[in-house]
Amino acid sequence: MVVELLWSIVAVLAATYVILFGFLKKINEWYYVSRLGKKHHPLPPGDMGWPFIGNLCSFLRAFKSQDPDSFIHNLIKRHGPTGIYKTHLFGSPSVIVCCPELCRKVLTDDEHFSLGYPSSAIKLGGKKSLHGVQSSEHRRLRRLISDPINGHRALALYIDHIEDIVIPSLEELATRNRPIKFFTEIKRIGLKVIAQVLFGSIEDSVLSSMVKCYTELFPGVFSMPINVPGFTFHRALKARKKLVKMIGDEVDERRAKASVLADRKKGLMDLLMEVENEKGEKLEDEHIIDLLLVILFAGHESTAHTVMWAIIYLNHHPEMLQEAKKEQQEVIERRPSSQKGLTLTEIKQMEYLPKVIDETLRRGNIGFTFFRKAAADVNIKGYTFLLNRAVHMDPNIYSNPDEFLPSRLELQNQRLKGRAFIPFGTGTRSCPGADLAKLEISIFLHYFLLNYKLEEVNPKGPINYLPLPRPADDCLARIIKLP
Repeated sequence: MVVELLWSIVAVLAATYVILFGFLKKINEWYYVSRLGKKHHPLPPGDMGWPFIGNLCSFLRAFKSQDPDSFIHNLIKRHGPTGIYKTHLFGSPSVIVCCPELCRKVLTDDEHFSLGYPSSAIKLGGKKSLHGVQSSEHRRLRRLISDPINGHRALALYIDHIEDIVIPSLEELATRNRPIKFFTEIKRIGLKVIAQVLFGSIEDSVLSSMVKCYTELFPGVFSMPINVPGFTFHRALKARKKLVKMIGDEVDERRAKASVLADRKKGLMDLLMEVENEKGEKLEDEHIIDLLLVILFAGHESTAHTVMWAIIYLNHHPEMLQEAKKEQQEVIERRPSSQKGLTLTEIKQMEYLPKVIDETLRRGNIGFTFFRKAAADVNIKGYTFLLNRAVHMDPNIYSNPDEFLPSRLELQNQRLKGRAFIPFGTGTRSCPGADLAKLEISIFLHYFLLNYKLEEVNPKGPINYLPLPRPADDCLARIIKLP
């Protein structure tokens, strides 16, 4: 009798939970859909999840597991392979686009889709950064940032600067007689490179503080914007405040020394301080600091992830490691004895290393996602759009997507690059520093492959997938100099 009563209570509780869950989801969906007003096109399949938190719990559960793609796979299983699903993530009703054609449409249609990053990303990146400004202001600032870092002549000038940082940094890492957090060290090196581009130079103590602050800031970009002690977003805001102070101090120092150093070569920060709009007005310090904060972040974070994963993937595939290393040895053998460092021509003549880098960008999913906001009711494939993308692990596009296969891009390269290979985005909002990032990655890998090897402490250890994939131990490893 007691057992039957207990089972009855359990059954009632379970039924109540199911009914309550279904009711709350229906109410939540009705609330957000009704706010759209009259719709000319139906919404895509999916659901809005729980009130306030939406589907964030299922998203985080998938990405904190060792199978982050299960989030998309579950949507496909529940709603079919439509390539587009409505949901509620990062505090906003959204539409996930994971079909290449639709991704390209959203990323290139500036008329209907403007930037729509979560409020957490805007608050941490700054309203005056490239992610916060719109339309003509974005185009003007993008041109200003792109000109000093793109093109053959500009990139060739940066090779010596990058080598001057990478070569001694690797030498120093190899002298340590203990395992190091390789990912943390690459971030420090990458930040030093982009700081050289922006500031000319910066003290090591400031660099170390910046690396720590960016490590605390990054997880907050896609968190719930709850500014309460103990929450990720609160810690990220504190880190942003410190970064703003450090960058502001650099701006003040540069402005104070402007007359004394008038004849020196100008960096990107100098250009930002001098630029004027059509009214002859210069950028405010807030504008300059927000731009520099995001450029510093983007200029080292994605580069560090790519370098780390390229070395790890090659380390786990000895035959690919040997092929990549052989190509770099041939570069050395072809050059005249009087030549000391790499040239841009040598880098552009490499064939296998660019495939390694591209496959690392795809397999490592270095570009987490892009955000857009529909400016009006838009019809694409019969649906109203609000957000975009996730395609690099689609088995219908890339066979065996979990495998690291640089050769896969040899035959598919041209077809995929403009359609289903978009680690840096595409259209007018694509990453303005993509060429500089690939140059830095190529130089780092060139010297590492020729002179060093990686001995991971936990080669089969767990991976953290948020905010970007990385080994849970930050790639704890020894760097061994080759004889």
